Amino acid sequence: METLSFNIKIYASRQKVWDVLWTPESYETWTKFFACNSTMQSDWKEGGITYFYSGEGDGMISTIESLNEPQEVIFKHLGMIKDGKEDTESDEVKAWSGALEKYLLFDLDGITQLHVEVDIQPEYAEFINKGFDQGLAMVKHLAEK
Repeated sequence: METLSFNIKIYASRQKVWDVLWTPESYETWTKFFACNSTMQSDWKEGGITYFYSGEGDGMISTIESLNEPQEVIFKHLGMIKDGKEDTESDEVKAWSGALEKYLLFDLDGITQLHVEVDIQPEYAEFINKGFDQGLAMVKHLAEK
């Protein structure tokens, strides 16, 4: 496992950036660089369940490790959904189960510094780098409108 980090300055409030990240319509817009028609379902509770879905219905099962809106959310990935079935036990899943995905928003005198850290398997580094580079540029665009 390796950790990738991303930073972007956004000329908008933390709450506006938070809303762009997690409101369903804008979430689908900025995550299209990972998978078209992506959605998420969450109870937005620490220790609760969050599902991240691709347009095909496959995805990830996660929990929220830490939540402090609009400053921080940390997801812990627990398993995957494939062909409608949840998997938290296979060797494939165990190789990355427990990986964290952190979104930290810092207020710099009205400018938001968005910092993202994501634990990944090295073979996905290029895909994740490209997705976050394009996705966070879209978050910036949407938040600064």
